[in-house]
Amino acid sequence: MAAQAGLQGVPEPLSAKYTGSFAFFTVKDRLPTILTKVIDTIHRNKNAFFKQHGEEGIKAEKGAIAILSKLRNELQTDKPVLPLTDGRVDMDMWNQYMQRQQALLGDSEPPSWFKSSWLYVECYMYRRIQEAIHLNPPISDYDAFRDGKVQSFFESQQAIMAICTYLCGVHKNIDDLSEEQLLEHFIKLLQVSLWGNKCDLSISAGQENSQKSSPLDSLGALKPFILVDDTSMVWPVLMNSRVAAGPVQSAARVVYVLDNAGFELITDLVLADYLVASKLASEIHFHGKSLPWFVSDTTRKDFDWTIKQTLAANHMWMSKCGVRWKSYLKDGTWSYHDHPFWTLPHEFCDMAADAPDLYALLQKADLIIFKGDLNYRKLTSDRKWDHTVSFKKALRGFHPAPLCSLRTLKADVQVGLQAGQGETLMAADPNWMTSGKYAVIQFCSALQND
Repeated sequence: MAAQAGLQGVPEPLSAKYTGSFAFFTVKDRLPTILTKVIDTIHRNKNAFFKQHGEEGIKAEKGAIAILSKLRNELQTDKPVLPLTDGRVDMDMWNQYMQRQQALLGDSEPPSWFKSSWLYVECYMYRRIQEAIHLNPPISDYDAFRDGKVQSFFESQQAIMAICTYLCGVHKNIDDLSEEQLLEHFIKLLQVSLWGNKCDLSISAGQENSQKSSPLDSLGALKPFILVDDTSMVWPVLMNSRVAAGPVQSAARVVYVLDNAGFELITDLVLADYLVASKLASEIHFHGKSLPWFVSDTTRKDFDWTIKQTLAANHMWMSKCGVRWKSYLKDGTWSYHDHPFWTLPHEFCDMAADAPDLYALLQKADLIIFKGDLNYRKLTSDRKWDHTVSFKKALRGFHPAPLCSLRTLKADVQVGLQAGQGETLMAADPNWMTSGKYAVIQFCSALQND
């Protein structure tokens, strides 16, 4: 297993019982809170289930709640994690991973909630939520997080209108822009996408966390909070592809690994639109989740719904963006993908061995953009790295293509800082790693030195 603890020079994973500023809170408090909200949401929808499915819907609602209530008790009382039984396509991979964890601990019993890695048990809880729903037809495809994602989208309307208006303004003379002007717009929209990652419902335990004002107005004030900014390394990858493409060849193929639905997804679509319109990219391959995940992560339904809502908006520039995005999907310039690996607990350094088909797909990219905190945790194996360890070293051999991580800090892992930078931040703000106040734009190419 590529992600084994105890390898030379590789620190231990963050534990579920780690007493840092975030992880222990995750297992002992925030995860039960999320479970309780899921149970309440399913219960509140029982009339809708009855209307759609009759008594079978009520039976399914009660069945799902019973399983989730048992899960909450297991979590709070440090019971062993249990094998999955729902028969979904990823079930065997999950159960094999549990056996790996058991072998690492050297126990005869399966690992328990508090004795496992933080990343594993957090992902496991969300997968068990989906199992509880899947085992109770006819509500097997119900998304208990959908209402929150929809609310986040509509409560961010002013901000969405602002960035759509900006994008459409750029479109008007985009073919006449100089390289300097192209770079200026790229920097703005990259940072808009970066700070869009603050809108994360899993961190707020499902509480409202939308973007109310135009993000463009605050970029200057937020710039000092970008702890690592590798934009100058990302730009040549795109620009060199654009120049090399000429009139015949295609520009860069970009893979965009999504995080949250709602406002953040809009910021990602706006950036992707700009990359295509400016000929910095010829195709964008979006990757999202195949299951409702981490409260607000993007699924295919969220992706399609967002474009449909944008297209139908009673705002000229939003609607124009929606029309253009629909056409990108229709002609293949944009495409959406999901893969079971994105909702497994595996560190990304395991991908080549455990999901070689996905790894091979990523290798075709000229640039991969990873959004958000969970992707960063998986990129860096969610371990107790020293803050000055290089981003490349923390990737532990995961180099399918040049990659860029856009992330606001919400977990106790961060690499690639300058000597003393972490200590200075800790002295000024003990919660700097978990508040979402700070961010990074980190780039890595396999050609870089550690």
